Amino acid sequence: MTADSNNTPSPNIAYPSQEKLKIGLVSVSDRASKGIYLDEGIPALTQWLNAALQTPIEYETRLIPDEQAIIEQTLTELVDTLGCHLVLTTGGTGPAKRDVTPDATLAVAHREMPGFGEQMRQVSLHFVPTALLSRQVGVIRHHSLILNLPGQPKAIKETLEGVKDTDGKAIVRGIFSAVPYCLQLLSNIYVETNAEICESFRPKSARR
Repeated sequence: MTADSNNTPSPNIAYPSQEKLKIGLVSVSDRASKGIYLDEGIPALTQWLNAALQTPIEYETRLIPDEQAIIEQTLTELVDTLGCHLVLTTGGTGPAKRDVTPDATLAVAHREMPGFGEQMRQVSLHFVPTALLSRQVGVIRHHSLILNLPGQPKAIKETLEGVKDTDGKAIVRGIFSAVPYCLQLLSNIYVETNAEICESFRPKSARR
């Protein structure tokens, strides 16, 4: 945790808007950041979010190498300076030495949200046994939610959307079904989803 982990508001922190949803997308990859191959993480996230959300979105995108200091700096900028409600990272969540995205995320966190990591692995285990090797985490920094996602477009979609049967009925809920209510609790923004892709859940008292 960071030194300011008491979550005390600072006058220098950009408070997220209650009207306009801003999402930070961070692709963490040594090779993609060097132009060795084309990044697929940010396009996959953008495509899914545009289809799944009815709320207009403003994006802040970053393509960076697997360097913990750079990841920490990027996450801090997106939350503290740019006021993103939600930051989604993709890549760098395995056990390899260069996989430091979860470590950087925890380093800038004020509070951890372990349910997100648990559910991500639960979803992925329906597709690959190596999901046990994932170290993905979810955390809160100030009034914003930061989530680590897998690096592959197919896995990104599965993690966000969940496991569905042949009729499209959810067998295991994806993590995004809990995100709108979490953002509402953190910054009072109201995010609506396309129920055919991802049905969001919130108590009746929180519905508008």
